[in-house]
Amino acid sequence: MTITAPPAVARAGVLLLAGGLAVAGCAAPDDGGSASTSIVLADGYELGGYNPVAGHGEAGNSRIYDGLLRLASAGEAMPEFEPALAAEPPVADPSGQVWTVRLRDGVSFTDGTPFGADDVVATYEAILDPASASPLASSFEMLESVAAPSADTVEFRLKYPYAAWPTKMLLGIAPSERLAPGPAEASALNTEPVGTGPYRLTSLRADQAVFEANRDYWDGAPGVETLTVVHVPDDNARAQRVAAGEVDGANLPPLLADTFSGRGGLEVDANTSADWRGISLAPDGPVTSDPAVRTALNLAVDRDAMVDGILAGYGRAASTPIPDVYGDAYDPSAVFAHDPQRAQQILDDAGWRAGADGMRERDGIPARFTVMYFPEDTLRRDLAQAFASDAHEIGIRVDLDAADRSVLPQRLPRDAAMLGGGDLPYDPDTQAYATLHSSYNAPGVGGAYDNASGYVNPEVDAALDAGRRSLDPAERDAAYREVQRAYVTDPGYVMLVFLDHTYVRTASDWAGIEPILEPHSHGVDWGPWWNLREWRRP
Repeated sequence: MTITAPPAVARAGVLLLAGGLAVAGCAAPDDGGSASTSIVLADGYELGGYNPVAGHGEAGNSRIYDGLLRLASAGEAMPEFEPALAAEPPVADPSGQVWTVRLRDGVSFTDGTPFGADDVVATYEAILDPASASPLASSFEMLESVAAPSADTVEFRLKYPYAAWPTKMLLGIAPSERLAPGPAEASALNTEPVGTGPYRLTSLRADQAVFEANRDYWDGAPGVETLTVVHVPDDNARAQRVAAGEVDGANLPPLLADTFSGRGGLEVDANTSADWRGISLAPDGPVTSDPAVRTALNLAVDRDAMVDGILAGYGRAASTPIPDVYGDAYDPSAVFAHDPQRAQQILDDAGWRAGADGMRERDGIPARFTVMYFPEDTLRRDLAQAFASDAHEIGIRVDLDAADRSVLPQRLPRDAAMLGGGDLPYDPDTQAYATLHSSYNAPGVGGAYDNASGYVNPEVDAALDAGRRSLDPAERDAAYREVQRAYVTDPGYVMLVFLDHTYVRTASDWAGIEPILEPHSHGVDWGPWWNLREWRRP
């Protein structure tokens, strides 16, 4: 792969920026020294939207809410689930369609009201309620009903056996009386959240949120008493604020984070993730809808060079949405080799002929299409540029378009896009189903980014359904290996990389920092701060 000039120029600019600040900047802040119990973080994600029915904390990363279950670190391996608002692990009946959960006693919301089974029922029913227009509704389509047979017990009835149901119990629980009917995006919980979690929101502006420790937290009051999160959307601006000692940490893209390695008083953290980056291929595009073009592009890209040159080694090559963290469900043979010569032969055989300038066309249609990316996301920009360079080498011209988030989804049927996925990676089903299953092509099913390539493959559908409905671990593993094998013979995207999420923080004497496998989201809710509730002085 030939890395185009812009990524190299961007890296050089990053080095100069960070180096200059190191000379001229102030000392790094004390994010916890012997007296401080406050931390200030810079986040690239917008603040607000703290309503679990609207999707907040779906992967178990909310500081405001607890789910029935929560994540427990297993390092780079798949995390364990442990009881949170549940008093003990949930129990499934032999059919796998009825899950019973006994609830923890003596828990209160931060407004002083007691937590109980009615709150669990109301939260899940709000997601299912069409009036909520919850973005999570399609991912809970297997839930038939939820009920409280007693004051301390909740029973979930599913439409079919679903072994991955515990992943759905990471969802934060809100007070029933605050779940008013109507759209979730209009709920007061988005800006005035009330949960049972280790922190409560005390102040919210567009550029800053302040969280105070919940001193009555059922699992013990957090040692970090005040967390302030400032919204800084620009990557370089966040790096500046870390280098100048204005904040105690930030999420940064890999090349930018790497410039802080070895700098005194600062730590670079990298957490393995199942978060992929890849190119959706527009189903209505005359070029991107062609199976020959889709296969050729997958063979043309040099994924290893992207990992080394753009991710600074913080990541792994991706050919499908399923990474090796899934163990026996992962098929190591289901990969695309970097083979641009074979890619060109496939295009030749499909009638895409190269002109004098090396660019191809077929029946008067040029082999040319647009790839969109979010303008503020420098990592997606750099990956898109590298993809365009590799496509050019086999005679396909890719135009890049920094498209606003508000318009990009509407353009997906006709234009390609640099997308990310892996929103809930704690089971192969929640990792791959919405990305590849053809049911998400039906109007009104899922969100704009679900199956963004309009992918249809009956073999993949059948294997995904088998993995979703089986309760036998070996059968499930075999089904997901079949998903990967069928996919690489007929790809719908150009998967590129799995990211290691990178963060920079000031060194401190806080104990309790642990890695965890991360989902697509990688703001400061994750990184070294994902388990902030557990940080303690040594």
